[in-house]
Parts: sequence; structure tokens; C-alpha cells
Amino acid sequence: MKKIFFLAIIGFLFSCGSTSTATNDKNPNTELTQSDQKQISTEKKNSSKPDFLVGKQDREALEQEPYGNWFNANYKSYTVDNITVEKLSPYLKDITIQAFMGTWCSDSKRETPTLYKILDTSNFNYKNLELITVTRSKDTPQGFEKGLDIIRVPTFIFYKDGKEIGRYVEFARETLEKDILAIVSKQPYKHSYED
Repeated sequence: MKKIFFLAIIGFLFSCGSTSTATNDKNPNTELTQSDQKQISTEKKNSSKPDFLVGKQDREALEQEPYGNWFNANYKSYTVDNITVEKLSPYLKDITIQAFMGTWCSDSKRETPTLYKILDTSNFNYKNLELITVTRSKDTPQGFEKGLDIIRVPTFIFYKDGKEIGRYVEFARETLEKDILAIVSKQPYKHSYED
């Protein structure tokens, strides 16, 4: 019992969960910690090697150094469950996805390349994917996360006809493929932090 409790505490400490408290809707930078503000400032001064990305991104941003070190390795090493992706592919044709991740977050570094590999295998139309990278406080200066309850990253939100049909948060209940299939096929599904 002590071992399980200890592992739960370690998991909580090292997860990419929320560190923010209150927000100020008038200023989207209010939730930024001093460390986050310093890192964003450093990014602006030295855009060739930022500490982490913040804002809307494309896949190419993750494939370039320094992020390419983990993105490309994790993408290459993941073995897709082709049987589940075959079932998943028809459902994805009418789906749009908002993917919130942190380039500083180990869970995002694991799950985001995996998401891309699954979407590649399913011939997903990337015009229907919006990738947003956040600070450690789970926000962006532009407020892309406002009203979406982004507490942990990665959070992948799935929409059909402009309405949220479900979300994947931080880690899989089964596998990423099976969790996505459950969401988009409207099977009963609760993300890892729902009761």
C-alpha cells in the first residue's frame, strides 16, 4: 500500500498538470509565471533555440531542433495499432482536433508524436488539426486556451460539426488509438482524470 501511495505521489509531481491559479480575462499574460515570462522573452531574443514553444504551431516546428530530438525519435519508435486505426480512419473524416501540448512536458513529448503517427497512418487531413503549445501554466499570450479548461497537457479535443465530442488528457485509458476510436465513434469514454 505504501508503495502504491508513493508511486501516486511521484506521478502527480512529475505529471504535466495544472500549476495556475486565478486568471484575469483582460490580460492573457496574467497566468504566466516569472519563469515563463523570462523564457518567452528569451525566445524572442534568441528565436533559433527557444526553451519551449508557445502559441499556434505546425508539425515542422516540432520536427526541428531542439524539439526534433524527442519528436522524431518518439514518432519513429512508436508502433501503430493498424487494426484499430483501420476502424478509426472513417470516423476521422468529419473530425477536427485541437491539440494542446507543452514542449517542456514529458507526457506531451510522448503522446504528441504518437498522435501524429496515428493520424498519418489514417490519412488524416491536417487542415483539421490545430496544434497549440502552452506555457507551464497551460496558457498562451493570445489566450487560445480560454474557456477550454486546459488543466493538463497534452489535451487533445475532438470536435464534430463544431461541437466537442470528447477529449484525451495526458495518458491513455487503453491506448491512444483505442481511446480516440472510443471518442469519435461515440462509445462511452472518460479521459484519465474523469470519474
